[in-house]
Amino acid sequence: MTSHPKPATADFFGAAHNRLIADIYGEAGAPVLLLHGGGQTRHAWEKTAQDLARKGWVAYALDQRGHGDSDWLESGAYHFQDYAGDVAAVARTLAERHGQKPVVIGASLGGISALLAQGKAQSEKAEPLFAALVLVDITPRVDLSGVAKVQGFMRAHARQGFASIAEAAEAVAAYLPHRPKPRSHEGLRKNLRLHADGRWRWHWDPRFLDGPRPVDNGRMEVEADLAKAAGGLKIPVLLVRGASSELVRDEHVKEFKQLAPHAQFADVTGARHMVAGDRNDQFSAAILKFLAKR
Repeated sequence: MTSHPKPATADFFGAAHNRLIADIYGEAGAPVLLLHGGGQTRHAWEKTAQDLARKGWVAYALDQRGHGDSDWLESGAYHFQDYAGDVAAVARTLAERHGQKPVVIGASLGGISALLAQGKAQSEKAEPLFAALVLVDITPRVDLSGVAKVQGFMRAHARQGFASIAEAAEAVAAYLPHRPKPRSHEGLRKNLRLHADGRWRWHWDPRFLDGPRPVDNGRMEVEADLAKAAGGLKIPVLLVRGASSELVRDEHVKEFKQLAPHAQFADVTGARHMVAGDRNDQFSAAILKFLAKR
């Protein structure tokens, strides 16, 4: 089995001067910013980040606000626009550090955040924030029943938690029956916290969904902003969909292609919404093929 060096860890600061933690894979090359989906952490990108580093990129896998080891905000500010502000701040920091703008790969929440950030720059007639953008199973409009299913799973144990990691693993297996059960719970452990009451809870702030400024408040306005942003994209764009996605249907792909005719598209067979976790081999191949042209 090939061993991989442990990634370096770095601090960044978001729009509210909130601390954001990233793992860095690779030592030299152009930057790639990896943004996970809601309820995930930076560890969701480990295999993809290793693949990017092997191909000469420097991959930054970021814990977004309220997730993983990044700050959980006392204000409960977890709206999509708050995440977009963080993405813009980190992208500018990376551009200064590397002397070139980062490619951004955003899954679900991460893709929404990146597209909103780029849309704001476009509305202000500013330079693009990114060298290129990869949207992973997210489009301006999605199937809301799929959103409800995903959020339903997230809410189910958000506050109560689990008696053990094994119990959490059974809940995940029931939600993702198409995935083979992992041999070890070590990967899942990275997404859980052991609390003082002996219960294991997800490594994200439950106010993300049910706080004073939850993520999807004002969804109709957000959809309009996303559609406008997609329509103004000039940078290279790739949309990667899980072929069995609960969120992104054929009509959503068609609409996105109409908004951004130059965008490339890849369908990952055997994958649902969490594409990188379901079929990382196909996902990474699609990403690397797109980036090879950059």
